[in-house]
Amino acid sequence: MRAVLSTGSNIEDSRAHLASVVDEFADELVAASCLYATAPWGGVEQNDFLNQVLIVDVEQSPIELLRRCQSLEQRARRVREKRWGPRTLDVDIVLIDGFTSRNPELTVPHPRAHERAFVLVPWLEIDPDAQLGGRSVAGIVDKLGAEGVRKL
Repeated sequence: MRAVLSTGSNIEDSRAHLASVVDEFADELVAASCLYATAPWGGVEQNDFLNQVLIVDVEQSPIELLRRCQSLEQRARRVREKRWGPRTLDVDIVLIDGFTSRNPELTVPHPRAHERAFVLVPWLEIDPDAQLGGRSVAGIVDKLGAEGVRKL
């Protein structure tokens, strides 16, 4: 199944944390965006994030993919002290082709992806025809704007 993953980090060695995700999915990687520096989202004072989007083809079930993403966060010693706070690594499943879920443990498509230029802009880089919820990601970005998202 094809999935879109959004990764982010803003503490410790962010480049290494994001590279760990690319390494984990190397054999299944379809495309990886460049790195982007982005202002923090959610109103918590903190350093800017590095973000990257990956498209992967995996053979796991959606819940197994979620567990794999959570395992990467655990290996990076992610601590969930404050919602939208600083983190060593965040790996979100944005979209899984042909799969939707409203389960609180795994909501797909990601419920806030359409509000997050730091997800949409890198995604457009690697898939200019991307769709989210039946809408063009390019159209969503046009309305949302991409202020604060800087390609490195």
